[in-house]
Amino acid sequence: MISFNLKCPQGHEFEGWFGSSGDYDSQRERGLVSCPVCSATDITKALMTPNVAAKSNSKPVPTSLPAKTANFPPAMTPEQQQAGAEILAELRKLQNRVESECDYVGNAFAEEARKIHYGEADPRGIYGQTSQQEAEDLADEGIAVARIPWLPKEQ
Repeated sequence: MISFNLKCPQGHEFEGWFGSSGDYDSQRERGLVSCPVCSATDITKALMTPNVAAKSNSKPVPTSLPAKTANFPPAMTPEQQQAGAEILAELRKLQNRVESECDYVGNAFAEEARKIHYGEADPRGIYGQTSQQEAEDLADEGIAVARIPWLPKEQ
């Protein structure tokens, strides 16, 4: 068994147990992995630290990173950290614009996108969650969709 820290587009983090990494990938592709809070199926692996047993003569490891490295890996140069911060700022601006200008339709995204495309609902910008397969099906039908990473509110 393998345990993964998982995350949905709304920023909910949770743990999932799978027989193997391949089992996770297979279940995710089929839309079988979902957020226990909002039921989103566009799940990604969250950053996790390995569980390595300490030697009996080793020093204790701090449980938190110093403030300077809390947001970026320590191997990043200051320029890379700055570029990362700029990307996050732009992503936050995009997310705020989507939230203010579009209607949130949750897990009904694919259904609502089809209604708009086929003239069964008024044209408007929408956002929500859908599986990778649903997004591909929408694209095959000529329905324009874009996937963007969704930052949690507290970041």
